[in-house]
Formats: sequence, structure tokens, C-alpha cells
Amino acid sequence: MRARPALLLLLLGSLLFWSFSRAPMAIEAAAKRSLIGSRVENFSLRDFHGNPQSLADFQDRKLIVIAFLGCDCPLAKVYTPRLVELSKQYEPQGVQFVGVNSNLQDTPTEIARWAQTYNVPFPVLKDAGNTLADKLLAERTPQVYVLDAVRNVRYCGRIDDQFGVGLHKQKAANRELATAIEELLADKPVTTPTTEATGCAIGRVRKTEPRGDVTYSNQIARIVNARCVECHRTGELAPFPLTTYDEVIGWADTMREVIDQGRMPPWFADPQHGKFSNDCSMTADEKKLFGQWVENGCPEGDRKQLPPAPEFAAGWRMGKPDAVYEMTEPYTVAAEGVIDYQYFQIDPKFTEDKWITVAEARPGNPAVVHHVVLFAIPPGTDVSKPEQAQADGQMIAVYAPGMPPWKYPEGSALKVRAGSTFFIQMHYTTDGREQQDRSLVGLKFADPASVKKKVMYGMAVNAGFEIPPHADNHEVVTKVKFSRDMLLLNLFPHMHYRGKSFRFDAVYPDGTTETLLDVPHYDFNWQLRYDFTEPKLLPKGTKLLCTGHFDNSENNPSNPDPTKKVRFGLQTFEEMMVGYYTILRADEDLTQKKK
Repeated sequence: MRARPALLLLLLGSLLFWSFSRAPMAIEAAAKRSLIGSRVENFSLRDFHGNPQSLADFQDRKLIVIAFLGCDCPLAKVYTPRLVELSKQYEPQGVQFVGVNSNLQDTPTEIARWAQTYNVPFPVLKDAGNTLADKLLAERTPQVYVLDAVRNVRYCGRIDDQFGVGLHKQKAANRELATAIEELLADKPVTTPTTEATGCAIGRVRKTEPRGDVTYSNQIARIVNARCVECHRTGELAPFPLTTYDEVIGWADTMREVIDQGRMPPWFADPQHGKFSNDCSMTADEKKLFGQWVENGCPEGDRKQLPPAPEFAAGWRMGKPDAVYEMTEPYTVAAEGVIDYQYFQIDPKFTEDKWITVAEARPGNPAVVHHVVLFAIPPGTDVSKPEQAQADGQMIAVYAPGMPPWKYPEGSALKVRAGSTFFIQMHYTTDGREQQDRSLVGLKFADPASVKKKVMYGMAVNAGFEIPPHADNHEVVTKVKFSRDMLLLNLFPHMHYRGKSFRFDAVYPDGTTETLLDVPHYDFNWQLRYDFTEPKLLPKGTKLLCTGHFDNSENNPSNPDPTKKVRFGLQTFEEMMVGYYTILRADEDLTQKKK
């Protein structure tokens, strides 16, 4: 079969949150509801300068807003400018905002740097030993409490509903904190006194003496080094490092939570089907050990048992590139809002055809880059409209969190024609402060005489579906048939916010069916490509069958609008059902043609 151009108007963004989960159990929610109407007694904490401040210092203020925050929690970061804005709006009306940092892992120096970075105008206090967090049953950052004139709790929960677990709405539909303040200032009861806070778990001081034989130094450091540190280290894309005992114990509760939920490490393939070279998932034994360690109070153990720190290639993970292509100019990413795709045109000056063996896209500023895609647009294409031009091009490299460099098997390469134009497509997400980015892509080339097989991209796409309103498990299928023996290198499922699950099956000429990849819980925030450990032979006549399920119901928190019919479209409020794949012709040997 002829490979179709690899259309990737995809990876359509959303805010990537690394360590969020929903606030816990019904018993905790009931406990928080019981706080409503109870009085908060005077307390005294020190700010990051070491100066004591107490609740009584603000006795002349009509209302107090206590906001539990963290220096490295992505959701706390994105909500900090909103708290700053609300503080400035309501301060003249007698409302005092107070930030509280209860995280074990956040030092006064780090809190001071964070407050300066976000120009926080209200006091930020260090809750050493998480004493205040315990009294108020605070679990998350960010989590807010509103106290009335006599310091009774009148509201506790989230700030609003714009951001959440993999959720980035155009605007908030419910502004609970602002509404509670307005109602109290007007001497009205709070309509919604409690909501569920979403964010990172507060890094608490352990209340029990560490115990047991499972220790950080002996077992846990090895697990973290193998599964986490590649991204969770200084200068890489994760929002906080996990390279030392002190760093890990501060995030231990959050880590156990996202491990148990399968959110981290980011790998969503059912292990019963397929073997993949980029599988980063934890084993059942590793998960059990980590949970036991947290349950036992996170003992450090004998430091002499610490494994050597893992070594990573400095800079490029692919090694030194043969050529580097950078955005033509830096781009300023706004502090807030949804940013349209940005395109940067580059002339690679290819005077002859090029054969690419390895490609790596690197974000200049990982804090605000959701994805980077490099497209090669063939000569003669109208490039005045990048969105349309890329439909006629092919992907060369993709960066998205969790995706390794694109490397092809020995003797195979991707061909880019002489005279082609490059477009770097950028999708940015905001993190609460204005920043700049200048991302880049590195390529390695092959000697054309050494290339035996041409890499080809294809896609199985269904563009004719219609998802009914409120449907919670709508099925869409599509397939392609191969007209010759093919070697399948990888699979790449793509859907949008309503995507629920995606499965690739091979239906062989003899009628048998094999599941190649099953993603039972699709997550739009992680655009993962699944690379087979060994190329998979698909004999002539094999059909690649793709089955996707969509949740268009109100139970899907990421759903833009459950009342609407949904059809195929490139925007994230629409849907896509595309199974991308990379193949080689099994019997091809281009070197024979060159002799």
C-alpha cells in the first residue's frame, strides 16, 4: 500500500498536570463539611523572612481567605495569578488573603523565590509540621478557606473549575471562591459552602516513626531512578526533581496516589498485549514496594546502600545531531489563557534528498511547552497557510511529555525531498507567569547508499462518525488493509477530550485476530507512541482494525459540552479518531536498486 502523508494537526492541547488527583474519600469530604460554621482559633506562623504573623493581626478585616499553596505544584502555579488578582480586587473591601505553605519539601528560600516570581502581594506563611493544615483538614494545593468576621469557616474547597486533572477550560463556569466572597460581603449565606479541591497532595511530616526493611536507600531509590528521574530532575520537563531522599519524601503521598491510579509513570497500554521498547511502567512488585514504604513512614535506611546516581546524556538524548533547526525567534507565552497553535517556518536548504535516521524535538522551556512537531512540506506546496500545508507534509519529529526521540531500525530511514520547507508547530500551555520559549529539533542523516528500507507513515482514520449527546461509551471503528507484507514499527492512537479507550487489532488473512495494542484508559494529556520491541510482520491482506470509545457524558470532566452532537474535526471541542502507524515494506532492499 502507499503510505498516506502523516497528518498531525493533533496533539491538540490541554494543560498537563503531573501529579494531580481528585480529593479523596467521602469520609474526608464529610469531615470538611463539618468544618463549615466552626471557628478557627488564633494561630501564629512565620513568613519566609522568619517574621511571625498571626490571625489576630488581621482582626480589622471583614473576611480572611486562607490559601494552601506549594512552590512546585503545577495547579498551584497556574492559580497563583488568579489569587493575586482576587486579592487586589477585594482588598479594598476588607478581605485579607493569606498564603500558607505546609509542604515538607518547600524551604523558606524556595517560598521566597516563588512569591517573588509571581509578585504575590499578600503574606505567605510557612506551616512547619503542617499543624494548620491538619487543623483545617487541608489536603491539597491549592485549597482555599474563607473565614467570616468572627473567623468561622464559611467556604472551603477549590478556587474555580477552570483547571483540574488534565483539564483546561477556556474560562471558569463556576467561580466558587469569588462567589463566596461576594455573598459574605453582602451578608448572604454561601450558596455552595464546600467543593472538591483538586491538586497536589500536601507533603506532610510523617507522624509515625519510620520502620520496616523497605528503605529509600536500599529499594526505593532504585525504583525512582529507573522510573522517574529521567524527567524528574533539574532542567527537565517534570515540574519538580526526585533525585534525593528529601525531595522524594515531600512528594511521597502524591507519588503513591498517582502510581496507584496509573497516572505515573505515564504508560497506558494493557500489559497483556504487545511488547514495547519504550515501556516505562512500574511492575506490580515495584508498586507494592513503594506503597509499603510510604505506609511504613518512608524510612531512609543506610545511605551506604544508595545506588549510583543514574547518568543521562547531557542535552540531546539522541547524541550529537548532524543538524539543528530552531524556531526563527523566541515566542512570549502569556501568563494565562488558551494560546492558539504557533507556526515557525524554516528553510533547511536541502539541495538534495535527505534520509533521516533519528529525530528529536526539544522544548526550549518545558514549563510551557505541551508539544513540538516538525513537519516537512514538499516543494511546490503553498506554505502561506501552515495549518493547510502540513496536511500535505509529513511528520519528522515530535516532542510531547513521555515521548523518546524517533529512531528507526538499522538500515531504514525517512526520506525528505530536496527543496522541502520545515514548519515547527508549537502548542503552549500557561503556568501563571509570562515566559519565553525557543524550541528546536535535531536530526541525524544516513548515507543514501546505506538505506535499505524507506520509512512510511500511515493512518487509519474515521471522519464520518457522529457521537450523540450524553453518550458515555460510543464506539467508532476504522480499518486499513495492507496490499503487501509490511513490518509494523509502532502505533500511535489519537483522540480528543472525549476519548475513552483505543484498541488496535490485526485481522490476519487466515481470519485470526491479534490485539496489538490496547489502551483501556486513553488520556489526551499524554500523546504516547508505542514502539514495538521488534518489528511486527503483517502479511499481505492483513487488516489493521482500530476501535475507539468516546465519553460524551456529563460524567467526563474534560467534556466541553455533553449536550452537543460531536463530529470529526481538528479543534479540541470536536473529536478525532485516528490510528497512526509507522511501517516498512518487508521485502524492500533499496541498496539492490542502487547497484
